[in-house]
Amino acid sequence: MSRIVPAAAAACFFLFALAGGASGAQDLKPIPLFKPRVEGGRLLLSALKDRRSSREFSPKKLPLRVVSHLLWCAWGVNRPESGKRTAPSALNRQEMDVYVITAEGVYLYDAAANLLRPVVAGDIRAKVGRQPFLGEAPMVLLYVADLARMGNMSDDVKITAAAVSTGSIIQNVYLYCASEGLNTVAVGSVDRDGLKTLMNLRPEQRVMMAQCVGYPKSVR
Repeated sequence: MSRIVPAAAAACFFLFALAGGASGAQDLKPIPLFKPRVEGGRLLLSALKDRRSSREFSPKKLPLRVVSHLLWCAWGVNRPESGKRTAPSALNRQEMDVYVITAEGVYLYDAAANLLRPVVAGDIRAKVGRQPFLGEAPMVLLYVADLARMGNMSDDVKITAAAVSTGSIIQNVYLYCASEGLNTVAVGSVDRDGLKTLMNLRPEQRVMMAQCVGYPKSVR
């Protein structure tokens, strides 16, 4: 088991110099996240007023505290006694996985443990899709549905339910970004086959959508 660096020691940076250009997940270390701060923030109606898509991003990296809160808003555990999440899922199957793609590598958000688990080292942001801003945003979230968790539902119902879960998570991210002055855009045109190969996904895992997140381009 890799030693986990305390979150406080990583507060001023996010995933700096962990990959070193290597390609194996063993070259990355798990990243513990901050506990969510659930008090304060902007009023919901105010965040909804400012919710929008933007395809321009500053290269400035997101602090770990911001990433921690964003991921909790997206798909975190908000009821620890039951393990239920901030976004709904059909029959509480929790079929969605959120992958965090940065210049250093690909990580899987483990909501129960509140950390990022290494998947693949190296920068694959520009390979997510053809849009140039995918390679410019400091963080790309990839939403993947694990259909194997959905039991004996029909394939049509599985895909529909996963699409609803994906949309709910995307909107949570939009609202957090509006509240914190971050830019974001959801991306439906992604290289699903290429990503399955790059990330070693199983056949039952379905790439749904991506979402770019970062500071406005004027921020340095």
